[in-house]
Amino acid sequence: MTVTVRSIPSITGSVAFALVMASAPIQSAFAEQEIVDVQLVLAADVSLSMSYEELRIQRDGYVAALTHESVIQAIKDGAYGKIAFAMFEWAGNESHYVVVPWTIIASREDAEAVAALIAQQHTNSARRTSISGALDFAGDLFAESNYRGLRRVVDISGDGPNNQGGPVVEARDRLLEQGIVINGLPLMTESGMSTVFDVPDLDEYYSYCVTGGPGSFVIPVNEWDQFPEAVRRKLVLELAGPWSPTWRDYAAQAPVVRVSNVEAYDCLIGEKRWMNRSWNWPSP
Repeated sequence: MTVTVRSIPSITGSVAFALVMASAPIQSAFAEQEIVDVQLVLAADVSLSMSYEELRIQRDGYVAALTHESVIQAIKDGAYGKIAFAMFEWAGNESHYVVVPWTIIASREDAEAVAALIAQQHTNSARRTSISGALDFAGDLFAESNYRGLRRVVDISGDGPNNQGGPVVEARDRLLEQGIVINGLPLMTESGMSTVFDVPDLDEYYSYCVTGGPGSFVIPVNEWDQFPEAVRRKLVLELAGPWSPTWRDYAAQAPVVRVSNVEAYDCLIGEKRWMNRSWNWPSP
């Protein structure tokens, strides 16, 4: 299992000063927000290209990861020992279903309550794949949150490229401009429905077109039996940092491959394949 990491330059100088000055009027609003180590939005793909069994494995994987001892310890290793967590399922541009509204996780009991809520929900599958719509929806969740995280992270899974809504790069950049980090979990398994919309290098697509921010990374899932471990490892790396023994243990389990943007990569590949979907039909 390979972890791909990409980063962007930090904000410095006059830009940072301008941001501080612009934030002054809203300090009182911040004072009313509960501070947490991380605000984490988990965005799970439930498009129709995923089979019922894959959807079940995905949901069970999230349930198991949230209650795993390493994830609980990663939360406790933070400065405040708590995170704000929200989860939604997504497919097309208008298909967003909140599974878990913003909730504090600061103990095993909290994590088990959230896991139970995820487990009891019915999966809402829908047509199309709009990663851009999912990222915009995640941005709305952050805007509506009553919490203030030292870090804000979107953890998005998906089994194909964007093929509906606005360009994914523009949606990604809107979040990056707000200091939100986006990590990816591309589902590159072969057990689901295969279509002409699939791309064989989905991990690279996620690396170059979807994810971003300081320390952002991608963990590809090539077989569904890898999913529980991938989610668990992803959560630990997102919720803790190098000061945490738990983080260091998980970070050392596989090589980290650093990549840089490739300008030639076509981030509109999904949209173009959808426009040419007549490939699916025989000539008259």
